[in-house]
Amino acid sequence: MSPTHEYWFPAKRYGWGWGFPVRWQGWAALIGYFLLLGVVALCFPPGLHSLAFALLVALLSLALVAVCWMKGEPPRWRWGKD
Repeated sequence: MSPTHEYWFPAKRYGWGWGFPVRWQGWAALIGYFLLLGVVALCFPPGLHSLAFALLVALLSLALVAVCWMKGEPPRWRWGKD
C-alpha cells in the first residue's frame, strides 16, 4: 500500500470512516460530488421525481464511498490516539 502521505482521505480520529481530504485529488472528488448533487437536484427535483432523485443521490454517494475506500486510509474503528 502507498505511504500515508499519499492518501487522499485520512482516517477519522474517532469512529469509523474518513475525514476531510488532505490532497487536491480528494478535494476535487468531494467538490465534484457536491456539484453533481446540485445537478441532480436541478434536473430531478425531489418534489417531482422523488424516486429518481433518491436513486441518483444513493449512486453518487456510493461512488464517493468507493473513492474514499480506494484512495483513503484503511477504515477501522478508532478511539483517538493510536
